[in-house]
Amino acid sequence: RNIAAEKFLNSKSATQTDQWSLDFIENLNNQHEFLVEFDSKGNILRSQGFHNELWDKINRKGSSNFKSGNQFYSTKYFSQNGRHYIVGASAENYFYTHHLAYLRNLLIISLILGILFIFVVSVFMKRSFLKPILTMMKEVQEIGSENLYKRLDEDKYKGELHGLALTFNRMLTRLETSFETQKNFISNASHELNTPLTSIIGQADLALSKERTTAEYQRTLFKIIESAEHLEKKTKALLLLARTGFVNNATAFSPVRIDQIVMDAELTVKAINDKFKIITDFSLLPDDSMRLKVNGNAILLQLALSNIISNACKYSSDRTAYIALGALDNKVFILIKDKGIGIPSRELDHIYDPYFRASNTSGIDGYGIGLPLARNIIKLHGGTLKVNSVVSEGTTVEIELPTYLRF
Repeated sequence: RNIAAEKFLNSKSATQTDQWSLDFIENLNNQHEFLVEFDSKGNILRSQGFHNELWDKINRKGSSNFKSGNQFYSTKYFSQNGRHYIVGASAENYFYTHHLAYLRNLLIISLILGILFIFVVSVFMKRSFLKPILTMMKEVQEIGSENLYKRLDEDKYKGELHGLALTFNRMLTRLETSFETQKNFISNASHELNTPLTSIIGQADLALSKERTTAEYQRTLFKIIESAEHLEKKTKALLLLARTGFVNNATAFSPVRIDQIVMDAELTVKAINDKFKIITDFSLLPDDSMRLKVNGNAILLQLALSNIISNACKYSSDRTAYIALGALDNKVFILIKDKGIGIPSRELDHIYDPYFRASNTSGIDGYGIGLPLARNIIKLHGGTLKVNSVVSEGTTVEIELPTYLRF
């Protein structure tokens, strides 16, 4: 714009300024110089190479730079001999019009290609990641009640999916065990209930087969009553087992002292059989009696403990059960031990099956209900029951219950 001012305002040097432009100044596309003369009110008096519609964009007291279309303008104010001039130059910015457009198109194309690339990679990764999950889903869907023995191939899956497959297999094992327990329960229950019924029917048929004496009828009726009483006991035990197998919101729970429950259970067992002996160790009891309180139902807890203590006495050669009671942290522990016949190790997995009895108990009266019933009651109270046994040495039952208060 200084060269343009020299060119327009000093006619003598116009040729020289043109030469400077050729020698030293880079020529731009569509380059033009212009001159505008205006009065003190801003009215254009004359112009040379200037488009009047751009007049409002010009700073009339200094320099200005602006753009119109693809043309860039640079102007400067001059005053000479009391006259006012605006001298400027314009040119097309090749970088802006060409390179910028190229960059814009390049960015648009890159964005489109990037989106396509991300989409393709996402589809590929989705298939890669979801394929093992879909495979696992298919395998799980193929497992039903008729083939619960099937398991997922854990080695096929890696990372978190391996853990998920392991969890599925453990769940399937529990389901299979539950189904087998149900089958065994139905089979055993049918057998246990059918035996006294068969005896009752047999005794009745025998009595009716011919005329009997009054004494013979009485003996038959006594046998029928005895079988009926056995049936009643088994039915009641079965119903009680079913009831304690579910958490009942209506069950009355309150703070109870477990040492008192143990003593009440001892009295119950001795009332059943006065030949039973019970030796209780209270040396491990805490000084604070509050540590012995649990939130529970006294009747159910007494029932569970009396069943276990009764079994300990019944299966011991000396009819003696040993009990130890203590508390640690927020737990109450009850240990019930006998020196009896024990349970074969191969049969320990079935001791909680209703009506199951160990193979070495055939000569001892029992229904196979006590231990499953006790475990259900302990679980109902948020506790655990563990059994350790060695044949000919005895059995130890460990019961753990949470205390009512936290210490």
